Order: sequence, then structure tokens, then C-alpha cells
Amino acid sequence: MAHVSDSSIIGVDGGGTTCRFALVHGGRRYDVQRRAANATTDPVGALAALQEGLSALAQAANIPMTELETFPAFLGLAGVVDDTIARDLAQALPLQTVRIEDDRRSAMVGALGTSDGCVIGIGTGSFFGRRVDARDRIIGGWGFILGDAASGADLGRHLLRCVLEVHDGLRDATALTDHMLAKFGSVAGVVAFATSAKPGDFAGFAPQIVAAAQEGDKVACHLMNQGAQNVSDALRDLGWQQGERICALGGLAPHYAPYLPADIAAHLAEPAGTALDGTLILAAQLTPMGETA
Repeated sequence: MAHVSDSSIIGVDGGGTTCRFALVHGGRRYDVQRRAANATTDPVGALAALQEGLSALAQAANIPMTELETFPAFLGLAGVVDDTIARDLAQALPLQTVRIEDDRRSAMVGALGTSDGCVIGIGTGSFFGRRVDARDRIIGGWGFILGDAASGADLGRHLLRCVLEVHDGLRDATALTDHMLAKFGSVAGVVAFATSAKPGDFAGFAPQIVAAAQEGDKVACHLMNQGAQNVSDALRDLGWQQGERICALGGLAPHYAPYLPADIAAHLAEPAGTALDGTLILAAQLTPMGETA
């Protein structure tokens, strides 16, 4: 879904690993990418990433920032858990017409368009949603410490826990746990990393887990099966019914397909568009100088 509008609009999809920006102006779409923008775990970094990205959009379109600031903007950002966070960010940005929410609704809008269905959004973090008769229900997405089941960060944390369990004699070592222990040098190194690591740091291990599971590594398979169970439970909690499509969003979501129950896996479908597309659709609904976060 390459969103192009006659109006000038800005969309921002900020996740725990990267922040993506899109500007539609003059019948063209401009896209740039910057570092993570999580409004809860790193509010200062998130603001800096947003400012950098908006400046890059102005440069890409060859327009002054003063002009860009007048365009309606919708920002879907990880870590926006209440209106206070949204309001503080909105006030710190130069945008005149801006709506800031967490990144779940824009992801659903991008994935489903105007149709019903379910969404499993699984990248650094995770959330799950279902739309029936144009009514959305979203669960999860409460961040790494209290939520984000099956996410890349969740997988990475559980992998390091398995490394410690191997050390304690609670499970057998595998090629993956041996590799991780060698990477950190000792269990003390594992613990030291975990004390300061951010969600994106833990999620950095997800590709290794996916690859190791494909090779039959016992710990990696356990982690992927555990994550798939979380996905299945969430969909059934939402009331998913046979026949409803399930759009898989995020870099990790499609990799769960081989581990999901057959009835769910059979309904996985390509999303209509991305979360960034969703922010542009929502930005187009804003009235200049009207709605703000």
C-alpha cells in the first residue's frame, strides 16, 4: 500500500529498533529511517530521533522545516502508554497539527485497511488485535517488562535465562546456548549484559534463535514453540474464529508460522500495508490546526 495523497501529510512509525518516517507532498512520497523511538524506555532518545527524522523528511522533499511543520502528522510510537506521554511529546515537537498514540492502532489500520480480521504484531515488542464490524480490540503491547509476549525482546531474554539454567544443571546445553555463553565469556557476563540491556538489545538475538530452531536446536525450538503458544492464546482470547484472516506484522511474526496450530497457521495472510502506511491514513483524517495529542 504505497499511500499517495493530494494533501501534504506526515506519518511516523516508531518502534523499539527503528523509527520510520513518511511524507506525502506534491503527489510524491518520501521515506526515511532513524534509530529507535520508545517513548517510555528512552524518552530523550525518542524525541531526538523524531526531530532528526522530521528534519530528514524536509531535506528529502527539499522544503523548509517551517513548511513541513504545517502538515498534519500522525505518530504511532512504542511506549506511549497514556495521554500525558503523548501530550509532552507533542508539545516538544514543532508540528502544528499532530496526533500521537501508541503504535498499535496504526499497525492495524495499515494491515487491515477497512476490512475485518486479526493482527499479530511481533517485532522487538508485540501486540495482538481483532476487528469485527469495524470495531477494534487490541491486547498486549505493554512493554518489555510487563508484556510483549512472543516478541523478539521476550525471546532474547528467555534465551539468556536458558543459558543460566544450563549452568545450573536444569537443562541440557545446545549449540545455541554454548554459542551465547562463549559470546559473553561467563555467566557473570550474561548477567552484566542483562542488567543494562534495552529491549532492542535482547531482540538482537531473535534472528539467531529463529535460525537455530530451523536447524533443530532444542532450546531454540522450545523458545519458538513457547512464543507460538503465546500467539495462539492471544488470538483465542480475542475470539478469533475460523475464516478470519490473520495478518502477520513485524519482522518476527512470519517466523512463527511453522510452530502455530494448523487451524491458525492456515489463516495467516499478507497485510494490506505497513504500520507506516497506517499512520498516513490516520494523518489524512486530521484537520489542520485541529486535533492534537
